[in-house]
Amino acid sequence: MPNQQPHVTSVDAKRRFAYFPVAVMAFIVNEREEVLLLSHPKRSSGWEVVNGALEAGETVLQGALRETQEEVGERVRVRPLGTVHVASFHYDENVQFMLSVGYLMAYESGEIQPGGDMVGSRYKWWSSDELRADNVNVLIPPNGGWLLLRAIELYRLWKGQVRVLQPELVVPQEMRPE
Repeated sequence: MPNQQPHVTSVDAKRRFAYFPVAVMAFIVNEREEVLLLSHPKRSSGWEVVNGALEAGETVLQGALRETQEEVGERVRVRPLGTVHVASFHYDENVQFMLSVGYLMAYESGEIQPGGDMVGSRYKWWSSDELRADNVNVLIPPNGGWLLLRAIELYRLWKGQVRVLQPELVVPQEMRPE
């Protein structure tokens, strides 16, 4: 398969936009400023954040919330705070370009009960000090120890803010299609 960027063309054929499959990650941080990691029962001994693929028709936030519910339990309640990191990567020969979007979630309540493809997983809340000790084998995000620390730092900044999740989009008249 040639290395080509997938794209979609606007209805008026004036614009070509990059088209990417999307992976979502949920960085869940509690009030003690610890991040939740799970150890997948079928992967080598390592830890990962809640993660999965965005499904057709979902927003990034909807996908991150769905994956959270599926992987850590239906009774867990989180409050979305914002994006931690966005990157693109090579997934495989068929999906050569993929976006990865990491969303920060404030843990509010509920018992952690791994479900979905994470049934049987161990889980642990990790502090900044434990993450800095560099003895945590983080599988997802790959080489992502720094992202876990970033999630905790952003939690400190954003935890008390009341955020409008998706404000109404106002498009200036001159930018509206005819």
